[in-house]
Formats: sequence, structure tokens, C-alpha cells
Amino acid sequence: MEQKFPLPPFTYETALQKVQLAEDAWNTQDPEKVAKAYTIDSEWRNRSVFVNGRDEIVTFLTQKWKNEHQYKLKKELWAFTDNRIAVRFEYEYHNADGQWFRAYGNENWEFDANGLMQKRYASINDVPIREADRRL
Repeated sequence: MEQKFPLPPFTYETALQKVQLAEDAWNTQDPEKVAKAYTIDSEWRNRSVFVNGRDEIVTFLTQKWKNEHQYKLKKELWAFTDNRIAVRFEYEYHNADGQWFRAYGNENWEFDANGLMQKRYASINDVPIREADRRL
């Protein structure tokens, strides 16, 4: 059976570790690698898009990173309990026209007993920025 350490129930230290592992994986912009952290039937809401299962996660992320160039993400632990973690995040990217954006958001995560994320609910807002205003 697949396991993705650290496993729940989370402590402060293991929740921090889980958040950092997620940040590191997403910054690779490798949809296959990212998808391996989720259950086969993982349920997502990403803005107004609903994604179900690893295959759809890979498709979604592949399309996302075709449109979000020089993507850089920073996540921060907000809260945790047993098998759930809440994070705030921001990331920066530019589109094909060269317009830079900073995206802000919150995610609620729920993990199965093997440490795979079974639910991910993300609320995200994009703000146009000048390249000179980049922080990440």
C-alpha cells in the first residue's frame, strides 16, 4: 500500500514538514510527481474547477503550467488537526503575454491514514503585478 510520510495524526513538526514537501513538489512543476501525493480518487476544488482522481490532477496541472510561466510558490502552515491541514499560499507567474501575477489563496487538505491527500479545496485570487514588484 502506498504511503506518503509523514502520516497523520499530525504534530506541529509533521504538519510543517507536510506543507514544505507540498511546496517543494509543486515548485517542480512536474504533474506526475505532484499527483503521487494524492489518493487515486482524490477530490479537488481549485477555484471553480472540480477535479477527481490522479489522472485528472495530471491533466489539470499540465494545462495550468502551460499557461503559468516561471511559476514560484510559497506555502505557510495556518492550522492543523489529526488528519487535516490548512495553508495560506502565494505564488507568482507570468502569462504568454508577459503579464505577471501574484496569486493568493487558502487550501484545506484532508489526508487518509497512509498520508495521501484525499481532499484539497483551494480558494485563489490573482492580482496583476509589475515584474519589478515580484517577491518570489
